[in-house]
Parts: sequence; C-alpha cells; structure tokens
Amino acid sequence: MPRVIAPMLREFINKESAGGLALIGAAAVAMLWVNLGGAETYRALFATPISVGGGLLAIDKPLLLWINDGLMALFFFLVGLEVKREVADGQLSTWKQAALPVYAAIGGMVVPALIFAGINWDRPENLNGWAIPAATDIAFALGLLALLGDRVPIALKALLLAVAIIDDIGAIAIIALFYTAELNTAALPLAALPLAGLFALNRAGVARIAPYAVLGLVLWVLVLKSGIHATLAGVAAAMFVPLSAGEKKPLTWLEHALHPWIAFAVLPVFAFANAGVSFAGAGVSELVAPLSLGIALGLVVGKQLGIFGACWIAVRAGLASVPSDVNFRQLYGLACLAGIGFTMSLFIGGLAFSDAGQMDAVKMGVLSGSLASALIGLAVLALVPRSVACQSQRETGRD
Repeated sequence: MPRVIAPMLREFINKESAGGLALIGAAAVAMLWVNLGGAETYRALFATPISVGGGLLAIDKPLLLWINDGLMALFFFLVGLEVKREVADGQLSTWKQAALPVYAAIGGMVVPALIFAGINWDRPENLNGWAIPAATDIAFALGLLALLGDRVPIALKALLLAVAIIDDIGAIAIIALFYTAELNTAALPLAALPLAGLFALNRAGVARIAPYAVLGLVLWVLVLKSGIHATLAGVAAAMFVPLSAGEKKPLTWLEHALHPWIAFAVLPVFAFANAGVSFAGAGVSELVAPLSLGIALGLVVGKQLGIFGACWIAVRAGLASVPSDVNFRQLYGLACLAGIGFTMSLFIGGLAFSDAGQMDAVKMGVLSGSLASALIGLAVLALVPRSVACQSQRETGRD
C-alpha cells in the first residue's frame, strides 16, 4: 500500500467512521425496543405488506424485504462503484498494492466458513449458513477505529478498507452463486435489455446520471422477478457508470453524492430492521447451540486466524509487504475488528434461512461474535504504545 493517502480516501474513511457510529446506534435502539416490551409491535411493523405496480411487474413484499431487497440494492450499488474505482485507480489498481489485502480477505473468508462448517457438520439444516461469518462490516469496524483517534494510523484504516472491499467482492460472488432462488426464465432474458442500455450509455460517454438511474431501476425490478437476488442489480448497474466522460467524472460524483445517504440512512435503517433480537429466556445453551456458536466462533476466531495468518504467511514468503507505518500488533488488531460481521452477516443470514428460530440464532451468533470481535480488537489496538501509534501518524502526515 502506498505511503501517500489521497484526500478522497481520507474523506471516505471519515464518512464510513461516522456512519459506523450511526449503525451502532440504530442496532442498539432496535434491541432495546424488542427487549423492553415492544417485540410484537417491532415484528408487526416490519411485516407490514407493501404492494407496488400491477400485472407481471407487481411487487408485493413486507416492509422488511423492501428494506433488504430494495434499500440494500443501493448499498450494493455504492459497493460496485467503490470496487470499480479502486480497481481502476485506487488501492487495488496494482498487484503490489492489492497483494496484502487480497491474501487477508481470502484467509478471512475461508477460515471462518471452515470453522462454521466444522461445528455444524452434523446439522445439515444449518450448513446453508456457512458464508455468514465470512463477511466484514466495514462501516462498523471503521466507526470503532475512530474511537481510538491517533492511535490508529491512516494506513491501517486504508488497509482495513481494502480488505473489506475485496471481502465485499467475495460476498457478491457468494450471493450470486449460492443464494439464488429458482430462476424465472421469462424475466431473466428481459434483464439483458436494461443491461444493453447501460452498456450503450457507457460507450457513448453519457455523463448524466438520470438515464443510468432509470435503466438501473428497470434492471432491479427484472432481476428481482428473475429469482436472482435483487441487490446484484445494484452491483451490475454500477459497473457501467463511467469513471470519466469528457471533463466530468460521473462515478466519483455519484459515489460522493450517495455515500452520506447510504452511511446515515440506508445502513442504519437496515440495522434497525434486522438487529431486533429478543434475549428473553436466552442463556448459555442458546449461545452454544451449533448455529449461533458456529457463527460467533467463525467471526471471532476464524477472522483472526484467517486474516492475520494469511498476512503473516504472505509477508514471510515475500508475496506481500506490510505498510511501513503499520506493525504486526496493529495488523492483528485489524484482523480482530474484521470479525465484526454485522450488516453483511445479517444480510447473508436472511438469504440463508427463512425459519424464524434459525434467524434468531443467526442474530444471536452475529451480535455476540461481532461484539466480542469489537472488544478484542479495540483492546489490542488500545494497548499499542502511544509513542508508536503517534510516530506512525506523524510519518503518514508528512507523506
């Protein structure tokens, strides 16, 4: 990773950090509401049916699925924009820059999935959740890093961001390959039409956002009807937004315009709608049940072993290098914080299971695993001597 951190990256990290704090607040409100006597009203609210359109294009879903399939498509659209920019001209544009986060992300997805599968091997009804602990919530993790101030060098935040972006690419692939329902052979071919339109706009160098938005909305409806998860339409549409069109930079403008809405509205709403788990009657037996335990240990132990182990092996083998202002203790703290799965873990859990009991176990595992990862990661990074942390920060500032 480069010693010079672009101002745009600094701004992005600052927004992610603040958005992470909003995410924490929304999740806390949901849990308080459910556990202080409001469980029935909470469930009734998100079960409210909402119908839009008519005929073949009619969409009839409860409020919860409008949030998870609709609003989260905007989140994945932003992820697609970030991935395209980083690959084209950012932290992932050269192998030298991308090597360490690539190895880290692969280890951080494979090891948690293996731990989950090992714990649930004799529970075939749970195995569909193998990908739940493979996810990292970048907003949540960066929000907590912000609490440590100058103890955390900007290069470590940038590294965490790069790992999470590659992690998101993996999550997108997992959703497309393993969590797609039965395909609707009528709607799927029609989805090629808005894709062709987006391709034509890109090739023509159209800089106006409105045509991309209209075709992206049509694509979302058709993908939703096709049986492929609708959030993938957001990623696909993002790939056609041009980096530059003449003197204009549509992708950069759109990324900056969307980011506050995603960070302070979409993700907190998702957290509020999905984090409302009741702890009434919950005890040790619920926490150590295979489904919740597999998720929690996958996040806490799997992420640490996977990310830090992959980084250590890659560096020792000469396949990658650690940024000069980041030490291995800070790298280990990063691996711990990457165990905060939250948004993406809950999202994949909702795709993996429809049973209410299993989803309660998923939420229990995600929340306990994410909380433990957060506390361990903060403790590790807080124990880095201030002189070392400040020296890293000053060196980054000089560059």
